Amino acid sequence: MNYEKIAFTNAVKKLQEIHGSRVAYARKEVVSEEDGLTDAEINFISSRDTCYLASTSESGYPYIQHRGGPQGFINVVDERTLGMVDFSGNRQYITVGNAMTNNKVAIILMDYPRKARLKLFAELKIVGIDEDPELFRQLAPANYKYHAERILLFTVMGYNWNCPQHITPRYTLDEISSAFEERNKYVSELEEEVKRLRGDLDTGV
Repeated sequence: MNYEKIAFTNAVKKLQEIHGSRVAYARKEVVSEEDGLTDAEINFISSRDTCYLASTSESGYPYIQHRGGPQGFINVVDERTLGMVDFSGNRQYITVGNAMTNNKVAIILMDYPRKARLKLFAELKIVGIDEDPELFRQLAPANYKYHAERILLFTVMGYNWNCPQHITPRYTLDEISSAFEERNKYVSELEEEVKRLRGDLDTGV
């Protein structure tokens, strides 16, 4: 599953030669990689609550959309397959429509606090909910409000971990709350102590 073999077209290789990076990347292309997702990728993907999904239209223009849901809404079906429920949205159906003529897509998954980025090439298959109700039950998020329209299945063709340069750390409200939990508890205890001491002063204890 060599991401570089897919990404490095002749035009890309030519530019790498011009800018002096071709030798290093040529070595990466011949390195044998895991035949499928490893535990590192599976754990990373399973803990995401958002991703960016790119497809190509009949007009030749790429289309990139944000996909989000509860943590783990992207399911790792097996080491080469990802699945997610397609939630009802603005009903433009651009990604689904694009997949009807070109099922090759790209997915970018971010972990902003840790400045980590995983890129995947995949082939997208659209599956009706009635076609595979057991798979739908496997993929459907629990305790999340949504209307399901279909199932999206991705056969992973290659993946690559990107360097952390130029990724600005960003945090969710839950992550911020968790990070400040001990501090807030400490402040609350201090406030209670101050209140108690003031009470003692007022009563002359």
